[in-house]
Amino acid sequence: MHHCIGLFVFLPPVFDHSGGGDFKVTPGMKTAFEQQGYVLVRSLLDSEETGRVREALESQDSVWKHSFGIKGKDGRLSRLCVWSNPGNDVTGVLARCEKMAGTCETLLGGEVYHYHSKLMMKEADIGGKFLWHQDYGYWYQNGNLFPDMMTAFVAVDGCTKENGCLKILPGSHLCGRLDHTLTEGQQGAELERVEHIKSRLPVMDVVMEPGDCLFFHCNLLHSSGPNLSPSRRWALLVAYNRRSNNPVREHQHPRYRPLTKAQNSLLKTCPLTEPNPEVKEFMDPSKSRTLANVERPSETQRQ
Repeated sequence: MHHCIGLFVFLPPVFDHSGGGDFKVTPGMKTAFEQQGYVLVRSLLDSEETGRVREALESQDSVWKHSFGIKGKDGRLSRLCVWSNPGNDVTGVLARCEKMAGTCETLLGGEVYHYHSKLMMKEADIGGKFLWHQDYGYWYQNGNLFPDMMTAFVAVDGCTKENGCLKILPGSHLCGRLDHTLTEGQQGAELERVEHIKSRLPVMDVVMEPGDCLFFHCNLLHSSGPNLSPSRRWALLVAYNRRSNNPVREHQHPRYRPLTKAQNSLLKTCPLTEPNPEVKEFMDPSKSRTLANVERPSETQRQ
């Protein structure tokens, strides 16, 4: 599918890293990110790296303990766990490694720091949807003055249309920040404006295999449907902010803290988990400016 933005037609910026080796941002990737607001890299993580990340997330009781759900009007639950400090375990090394943090520095054009990581958990059959929104619609309220921010979305499980894969509007980051209001417990972009943008830009279903990574700009409009399948859909998202965009107010995510980048090879040798999980600095959703209708998990709900 070609994307038409204004008078220009672009091919989807999808790049294959299945051959392994060092990963470097090419001029074509940089141009695509600036024009379309995203870059999709197939097999950014190989099967061993993906397996270690999955094992680490599944084995930590702290992830479940600190997770919370947002229930929609349809009764479905969108569950997530958010933390501020990357740490030295495999999820921390992933957030700090060159092919994640280094890629975001190149795409954003300056030094970045770890804004937060989150595990998005759409459980089989019951996982909820996320409304059309921009991440900067949230992060603007946290005192970030410029949209010099982005997210790296790593598929832990396969992401399909049936289990609620991400949907994006390529090029929508060029619209600037939209007004967001609280709807169904979520901050969603102004519906009428989104519909107008959808009449000009194509909706793209981001179908991903485990280990694929979507790098996208904080003003890119995106959403996701409910999980109507018998397959779980977990994804690990790492958000980055430029050092020059240090927030002007205290909030639930950190101000600038230097990020010590790690070699990609450490993903296969670092510890799976932190000896003390609390060093991850898990977020308390009650302190968020942009969340409502939050539910805490019980052991009986655990899938």
